[in-house]
Amino acid sequence: MSVWQLVAVGLVMLLGLVGVLVPGVPGQAIVWAAVLWWALTDMAPAAWGVLIGATALMLLNQALKPVLPPRRPGESGAPRRTLMIGGVAGIVGFFVVPVVGGILGYVGAIFGAERLRLGSRGAGWASVRSVMRATGYAVLVELFCCLLVAGAWLGAVLWG
Repeated sequence: MSVWQLVAVGLVMLLGLVGVLVPGVPGQAIVWAAVLWWALTDMAPAAWGVLIGATALMLLNQALKPVLPPRRPGESGAPRRTLMIGGVAGIVGFFVVPVVGGILGYVGAIFGAERLRLGSRGAGWASVRSVMRATGYAVLVELFCCLLVAGAWLGAVLWG
């Protein structure tokens, strides 16, 4: 697989990660399709292993969706910008501090944005709890699954 194809797969995967944060965009399906594209063009055993793992993880995420609270961004009281900041920080945090950084970045950025907007630490934490109840858990689980798939793909590309 050429470098340009890998860059294209990575950009599609990044588009899917951002799509997880936007209601109505099938971010998870876009990430999975990027892995499928890579596996079909690479044909290495590692590529097929990542595809099988990604498929299993995405199916597990779909099975968990009914258990998690539904996405209701309007009920959180936080502006959409705060949710986007949290999502972007979760994506960056995942790669800066592998795995755990995604969760810390997501929750930490929402707290920081809400503390600045509302003016106090207590109001910031209250808003974080409200955001997590309204949208956070569903978005966080889906984003985390997609980040794990992206991380596995990146690891297979770099070390495979």
